[in-house]
Amino acid sequence: MESIELAKQKFGELIAEEYQRIERMKADNEVKDFSKMEKIVVGILPGDGIGPIIMEQAIRVLKTLMKEEVASGRIVLRPIEGMTIENRAARLQSLPDEVFEEIRQCDVLLKGPMVTPRAGDPWPNLVSANSLLRRGLELFAAVRPIRIPEKNIDWTFFRENIEGEYIWGNKGIQVNEDLAVDFKVQTKQGSERIARAAFEFARKNGKKNVTIVTKANIVKLADGNFIKAVRKVGEEYPEIEIQERLVDAMCAKMLDPEFNKGIEVIVLPNLYGDIVTDVAAEHQGGLGTASSSNLGNKYAMFEAIHGTAPYLISHGRGEYADPCSLIRAVGMLLAHIGYGDRKKKLDEALDICTITERRVVLTTMPEDASTIEFTDYVIETLEKM
Repeated sequence: MESIELAKQKFGELIAEEYQRIERMKADNEVKDFSKMEKIVVGILPGDGIGPIIMEQAIRVLKTLMKEEVASGRIVLRPIEGMTIENRAARLQSLPDEVFEEIRQCDVLLKGPMVTPRAGDPWPNLVSANSLLRRGLELFAAVRPIRIPEKNIDWTFFRENIEGEYIWGNKGIQVNEDLAVDFKVQTKQGSERIARAAFEFARKNGKKNVTIVTKANIVKLADGNFIKAVRKVGEEYPEIEIQERLVDAMCAKMLDPEFNKGIEVIVLPNLYGDIVTDVAAEHQGGLGTASSSNLGNKYAMFEAIHGTAPYLISHGRGEYADPCSLIRAVGMLLAHIGYGDRKKKLDEALDICTITERRVVLTTMPEDASTIEFTDYVIETLEKM
């Protein structure tokens, strides 16, 4: 019985923390207006593994697109040290305090992949730095575009980025040696704000459909409430159709033209979003081709969605890593701060370099293009446009 009482006590503490978070969400209504800012500070977090290699090339592309703005000081690039796995492990902090304070002085972040230690790794079992950044900066929306032109697919995923199974991912309760309990968290406020972000995007971009992806046939309460919240917000957007899909069917049939008919904008809870967007990225051409923006009211973070590629590093092939995902993240960052024309130009250049012309080919193998050579090709293409 003592184990039950201890579990109840811990659960009560977690619920109290959530009540406080809900109150903060209710009070957080101020949205940053980049058009009124004289200076925009872009924090640069290179990451681990191939991160610094592809970040160097992504910054080259950013500087090419924003040459005048960087020269004038309108755009300030600020490298941030201290987020390598070596430093985090030495400090036993996934997000060192002084680094987080430096991050908070930036307006937007461009982030490379970071190591999250797993069992068997030579690092302490630290919680994900990515999740701490998302929660600490209240980056509630993970926005991931997926384009597969030959399949007539042009989707934008809006993944709820904080709640679900992940928010208490390191706070499960080991009741006794036989019983472990983890949790799924859903709040009305969290669900409504991700829904509103999806519907606003749909309206501004002329989209006519928002599709909700859950497992509500089994997870009745949390997923059922998520659907209710999205549909409630959707009442404010009568011109936009709402439909639903189950997460397992979405993974299995997303390329089926009958199943995906009409899908344009997809909104889904955290765990499902993590899985479905990775599956979609593989259909697009692999995780190396996909990028993600993490948006909040005050901060935003843009990143590649792949990992640190330890295999490439350990085999001496880091210099052949594909930088496309992080380069696409540059485009998303520029659109977010008001330079949508530059994103469009970059998207067109990448389509030329990876689909229509493909004069330089990346395979991560030494006999093909290096990271630098591919980026040279992208910049050359941009300068011709």
